[in-house]
Amino acid sequence: MENRQLRTLFLQEIRPFQTRYLSIERNRYLYIHLFPEPSRLSKEQPPIARFIIRVSNTASSSSSSRKFYISPVHERVLRTCDDFVWPVDTTFLGRLIIDVEFLDLKIHPLNGGEASSIWPSDGKLQSVATPNTLRCLSRMLDEAIHADLTIITADGTLKAHKAVLSATSPAFLASYRNSSEEKESSTIHIEEMSQESCTVLLSYMYGTIKPGDFWKHRLSLLGAANKYDIGDLKDACEESLLEDLNSGNVLERLNEAWLYQLQKLKKGCFTFLFDFGKIYDVREEINTFFRHADRDLMLEMFQEVLTIWK
Repeated sequence: MENRQLRTLFLQEIRPFQTRYLSIERNRYLYIHLFPEPSRLSKEQPPIARFIIRVSNTASSSSSSRKFYISPVHERVLRTCDDFVWPVDTTFLGRLIIDVEFLDLKIHPLNGGEASSIWPSDGKLQSVATPNTLRCLSRMLDEAIHADLTIITADGTLKAHKAVLSATSPAFLASYRNSSEEKESSTIHIEEMSQESCTVLLSYMYGTIKPGDFWKHRLSLLGAANKYDIGDLKDACEESLLEDLNSGNVLERLNEAWLYQLQKLKKGCFTFLFDFGKIYDVREEINTFFRHADRDLMLEMFQEVLTIWK
């Protein structure tokens, strides 16, 4: 062909021993070929590339005078120089800039199966990073690594980190931020909790809590969540207390709902007692409950009864 120019350019190394090249052929059109370096790897595991190509001139140093040709998003299996050819109808003269942006690159396993990306995705990175972070936090708690806080419970002491507690609890954050005395102190008292229950509270704050421990200590955790303004823990406790509501615990749960302003749990207790007629199952316990219950709670209970009777 007349005026035919052929350029083969090294593009980039995608993975070991697998290099990409651009071949540029100019005649009436500018033909851009993209292909892998011929190798055993490219034959046995030809890459599936997803990419965009941008072509621009360098006629002027002013970016406003530059012209761009941008390809659509291509996804091709690349084995040879003929697998991808993009003709660009351009009158560019002189030097060009060709930019290839790889959006993804997949290969098939040697033993068959679905092609997968050779680049870690955000989801894969997250799935690796999260367990590793939790292991580190667990070690920090269990081994008291650089611990700067001693917690005095009802029957023992624990070590923790002010930063973790402050990140989890707005109440702890406010106390350390607003009070110079609290900020300098290396001791806090949580004497309303046993050492075991407080350990479970800390395991929640450090992201390592076990379901069995949560279930066993959820009432203590509810009190701590309310005191230290840990909203998501408070919500989790409320949901769990609704799950095993029965005649043996409904009055206790109703009292907890009133004490900690748990509207969903309170409504669940009212429904269980009055809509389902379980109030007759707790006739012996109700008198003791009324002797100690808050008057406003009793008033709400009677209003609930009147609403049902209507």
